[in-house]
Amino acid sequence: MATKKSTPKSLAPKVARSLPALRKLADPYRAKRQTLALVPTMGALHAGHLALVKLAKRRADRVVVSIFVNPTQFGPAEDFGRYPRTWDADLKALAAERVDLVWAPTVDVMYPDGFATRLAPEGPALAGLEDKFRPHFFGGVATVVAKLFLQCRPDIAVFGQKDYQQLKVVTRLARDLDLPLKVIGAPTLREKDGLAMSSRNVYLSPAERAAAPVLHAALSACANEIRSGKFTEQALNAARDTIARAGFVIDYVEARHAETLAPIHQQKDGPIRLLVAAKIGTTRLIDNIPV
Repeated sequence: MATKKSTPKSLAPKVARSLPALRKLADPYRAKRQTLALVPTMGALHAGHLALVKLAKRRADRVVVSIFVNPTQFGPAEDFGRYPRTWDADLKALAAERVDLVWAPTVDVMYPDGFATRLAPEGPALAGLEDKFRPHFFGGVATVVAKLFLQCRPDIAVFGQKDYQQLKVVTRLARDLDLPLKVIGAPTLREKDGLAMSSRNVYLSPAERAAAPVLHAALSACANEIRSGKFTEQALNAARDTIARAGFVIDYVEARHAETLAPIHQQKDGPIRLLVAAKIGTTRLIDNIPV
């Protein structure tokens, strides 16, 4: 009987769970003038996350992946408690990618007793998209990402474009606070049927999973209509109808300026990004594509 090959322990990434441990492991990289890339995650890693790691490895000498399920970006009715946690599988996947270091702080390390400072981002964080339905979200994201940047002190940080508004918020944060790093957005990795890879896809029932690719298909059809000169709102309404007929409850289907996230009413107002958020069953999915 064939047996699975295990990853040699020598290839396993080093793991830091405290700030002194993180500094002890990361400082030698800086002493050698090696560049450092950070890939922030909440764990439950899939191929989309690993694509971010691969990009980070191409852009820097050393790669740090953070794994921290951040409680401050979940609302009272959201899924913090049941958010998937797959530490052993995550570490094995990162070992296979030859990641140098995993930063895995506990909640007490990130938010010690008496923690009283939180960021309140504006600009793209107040675009009326995710912030309209999750008003707590970007304050939690901005605070934890700022802490990760200061803790790890990377030269670059890699985020996925699937969370497009988040990418714009984080990019603005780094620019506004004069943080000495470059934020890179990596293209969304998709399943063969077009569904954007997400840790939340595991919540979908078989029927919901079969319906989920309609999000990408509807956005793609909408983008084609806009490129052909069709009035933007008419194209958006067609996408909304398609998504609703597939069984989704829609939060938004919007055409926004790709950089500012301001509303777009006609093609010449671009560049355009199409964004969607919708719930099927108990699972809320998001996606976006350029026009």
